[in-house]
Amino acid sequence: MTDAVPTDPRAEAGRSRVALWLDPADLRWSAGHCCCPDDADQDTRDRCGRLRFRASAALHKSGLPG
Repeated sequence: MTDAVPTDPRAEAGRSRVALWLDPADLRWSAGHCCCPDDADQDTRDRCGRLRFRASAALHKSGLPG
């Protein structure tokens, strides 16, 4: 595993983002699990997809298996 390099805190704050450090097992679960109900609208499904993508990207950036 390599150390994760944090992004620029000011740039992230400018995008209204906050830091969230999770255990790799929780990231793996988040990357591969969708909790959307069958009747979820497209905005909800898109949000879920973004969260799963970011969880997977965080694992990749850290050098951890997904």
